[in-house]
Amino acid sequence: MNLVLYTKNNCIQCKMTKRFLEQNNITFEEHNISQEPEYIDYLKEKGFQSVPVLENNSEPIINGFRPDQLKELVAAN
Repeated sequence: MNLVLYTKNNCIQCKMTKRFLEQNNITFEEHNISQEPEYIDYLKEKGFQSVPVLENNSEPIINGFRPDQLKELVAAN
C-alpha cells in the first residue's frame, strides 16, 4: 500500500486518524494542508471539502475519522 493522509492543524479527526495508523504500525505519508496549501485544490478537485482524507495509490479510500474502515484497512494489511 502507498497511503497518503491529508490533514490540517487543530483537526481532532486528523489527529485521531493519524494516531490510529501509527498505533497499528501502518506506514503513511502525511500532507498538512495548513503547511502545504497547494494540496487544497488537489482535494477540492477530487470532491473533498474536509480532511482527513486517506488515499491509497492516489485513490481516496477514507474521508473523516472512520474507525470501522481503518480497522478493515489494518485487517487487510
